[in-house]
Amino acid sequence: MKITALRTYLVPPRWLFLKIETDEGVSGWGEPILEGHAETLAAKVRELGDVLIGRDPRLIADTWQMIYRNGCYRGGPVLMSALAGIDTALWDIKGRWLGQPVHALLGGPVRDRVRTYCWIGGDRPRDLIAGAEALLAQGLTACKFNICDELQIVDTHAKLDGILRTLHDLRTALGSRMDLAFDFHGRVHLPMARVLLREIEPLRPIFVEDAVAAGAVEEAEGLAQLTSIPLCFGERMHSRAEFKRLFERRIAQVVNPDPAHVGGISETVRLGNWAEAYDVGLAPHCPLGPIALAACLQIDAVCYNAFIQEQSLGIHYNRGGDLGSYMQDGTGFRIEEGFLLIPQGPGLGIEIDEDRVADAAREGHRWRAPVWRHSDGSIAEW
Repeated sequence: MKITALRTYLVPPRWLFLKIETDEGVSGWGEPILEGHAETLAAKVRELGDVLIGRDPRLIADTWQMIYRNGCYRGGPVLMSALAGIDTALWDIKGRWLGQPVHALLGGPVRDRVRTYCWIGGDRPRDLIAGAEALLAQGLTACKFNICDELQIVDTHAKLDGILRTLHDLRTALGSRMDLAFDFHGRVHLPMARVLLREIEPLRPIFVEDAVAAGAVEEAEGLAQLTSIPLCFGERMHSRAEFKRLFERRIAQVVNPDPAHVGGISETVRLGNWAEAYDVGLAPHCPLGPIALAACLQIDAVCYNAFIQEQSLGIHYNRGGDLGSYMQDGTGFRIEEGFLLIPQGPGLGIEIDEDRVADAAREGHRWRAPVWRHSDGSIAEW
């Protein structure tokens, strides 16, 4: 079996799909996306086609190492996201070729479902109570949201009081009916993180995500000693090497690597197993499309410490397309009592409607992250 083509599709709302074709008629799908940089990733995949065309797609580990180690430069968001999409598509091919789900090829599942959560509130935390109540009505038992707007490195007590009032109001309205994950989203710098973590502890979030800005993760070591709230890091990391300090210094109690950004199914399973050795939970990051979510579910199936799965159903970014928009009718994801069922079909276990994908790709998208500024005119973390 040989790879004959790599085809990318830029589809709304902000996704990039990859189809890898072979000379035996078996194809696989991946999602090599980096939000806001879809055209860059499409170009990178085309470049990698020069070394992938003609290769045996079943040699997943060898192909992964070739892409990762060849050409002097390695790691980083672009290279690892491109590798992620390719790796996922190759696993899809191998599973379809053997007539088995990917998780069967990785040793078999340790669970048949995983708890799931959705987003509420949008980029800025608005209408949180209504959003949470809507999820409860759908049978979901957990949600995540941004806790704040722009926040200066040291901000005002009035700003902090507003954040805390919003969070307290939400917890009061929900009681213990729903678990809450607080996303600081890298908007909160270390001085304010120290204050907020102390103040929000009585609200019992299941975890706090990206408690400090992306470049200050090493400084979060002290935060883990300040709070009993599990701290979650990993969505902006792109290789095992970047996770070393998280584990060795006990900074994170939960890791949320994104399989679409960290080298695909192969690397995320390795990270999940590594995290288990430190008794660290795994909650794969996935505010993306259906192929990325299907990859996450295959990982959740085989990693014992996976305990909850993010998904993008109804997320505020999904204007012009949602999780079910590009799948064949009747082949979508199933949610029962707040749990996503692990797909049992061959490969990733989902069926992409290529005609819908091709039609949407004619429109494409130009999604970009918003540019935010503080009141003094300086750029704010989004």
